Amino acid sequence: MSVVTTDTTPLFVTGDPEAPRALLVIQEAFGVKNHIREVCERFATQGYYVIAPLLYHRSGSPEIAYDDFPEAMTHMGQLNAANIETDLRACSQFPLAAGHPPSSTGIVGYCMGGTVTLFAATIGIVGAAAPYYGGGLAVERFGLPSQIDSAPTITCPVIGFYGDLDTGIPIDQVEAFRLALQQSSQPTDVVRYPEAQHGFHCDGRPHNFNESVATDAYHRTIAFFNNHLETT
Repeated sequence: MSVVTTDTTPLFVTGDPEAPRALLVIQEAFGVKNHIREVCERFATQGYYVIAPLLYHRSGSPEIAYDDFPEAMTHMGQLNAANIETDLRACSQFPLAAGHPPSSTGIVGYCMGGTVTLFAATIGIVGAAAPYYGGGLAVERFGLPSQIDSAPTITCPVIGFYGDLDTGIPIDQVEAFRLALQQSSQPTDVVRYPEAQHGFHCDGRPHNFNESVATDAYHRTIAFFNNHLETT
């Protein structure tokens, strides 16, 4: 595992470049810290060449404490659509150089990264996408269109994961997102967990983490990617 700097974007990279599939992992609002690195390692053990862009590199690539929301909001507030797209495209070039075209490259993202992941699914750089509880379903974030508005334009299969107890993402918005995805020409699914809240996948946040739900979502994600991504 290492951090590799491209012309534009530092990347955390792990796994075998000759693995059958590649995966982009998009950080939470708190940066590419231990939890995200561990997520990357876990996917690598499942046969993925894994690349995670450090989206906060323009403001120092901090690893922010989970209880320091003001600091997280400060760095999130410095993101914009143009820089996000630049970083995503730089990130996607890394597996491509190792022989993984978009058809064999997936993307998964958590929290803020879920929003970025859905955007990535609209610009043709990946073959399947799995956003986890990304905010901004019904409103613009970072200058990107709302996910409900952009869902019909996705260019790859998408599966999304949401907790019904997430106070920041109302159930009616999740269902509107489900319907919007169905307007696309792609296979889509939206999974809701009645007992889960925001951040249910993150074991670094014990008040949010739900082990059984996180495990189920992880296995569904692997199955979805294995079903929709080609191998190289």
